[in-house]
Amino acid sequence: QAQLVESGGDLVQPGGSLRLSCEVSGFTLDSYAVAWVRQAPGKEREGISCIRSSDGSAHYISSVKGRFTVSRDNAKNTLYLQMNSLKPEDTAVYYCAARGGQYYYTRADEYEFWGRGTQVTVSS
Repeated sequence: QAQLVESGGDLVQPGGSLRLSCEVSGFTLDSYAVAWVRQAPGKEREGISCIRSSDGSAHYISSVKGRFTVSRDNAKNTLYLQMNSLKPEDTAVYYCAARGGQYYYTRADEYEFWGRGTQVTVSS
């Protein structure tokens, strides 16, 4: 059974940085597509970045491109999200998610396995 556990969420000031981690078990990161998804208060879940299993290449939505970087460490079975230049509108619960397949999957509803999320709050 696939399991995902996020960590690293915190309260940070605008312009600050955070690195989220997602430790996975029950599968390997080079065999599943993985993603970071966020849900802001009163809004639907939004896929913000995903990694294609075949080659580890990443895709980002426009609002985070250039500020966020997703990466994976296959040896540690851990997915990361480095977030820089954070804005108040980045405030959300951040989830990591996984599914089988070899393509980019950009929509939150395409993912089968989920962590419980970690809270990121950007505020002065």
